[in-house]
Amino acid sequence: MSKFTKRPITVDAVQLTRNFFDVALHFINGDVIAGFNNGEFPEDDCYINIKTLEGTMIALEGDWIIKGVKGEFYPCKPDIFEETYQPEGADLQHQLSRQADKAERQEEVK
Repeated sequence: MSKFTKRPITVDAVQLTRNFFDVALHFINGDVIAGFNNGEFPEDDCYINIKTLEGTMIALEGDWIIKGVKGEFYPCKPDIFEETYQPEGADLQHQLSRQADKAERQEEVK
């Protein structure tokens, strides 16, 4: 078996939240939106259904929506996003802060 390293690429992404729902909705090409709810009321879910290359996927509140290298959109869970991406131009202090946050979350799980 061979091992491979993921190529470093820069992507555009936005986090889906109730406060910035319109930003997320406008970020996505309208042709790939299969449905949504902005979570206007506290009891409502906040989500966007996105038509992806693998079928329709749901982005829930807190998920990141990523624009891929071929212009496709897809949701990504926050923990996976944090492990995979960092803000462009992120400095060492930001990286150390993220590592400390991760360690703290792991301690809380124990």
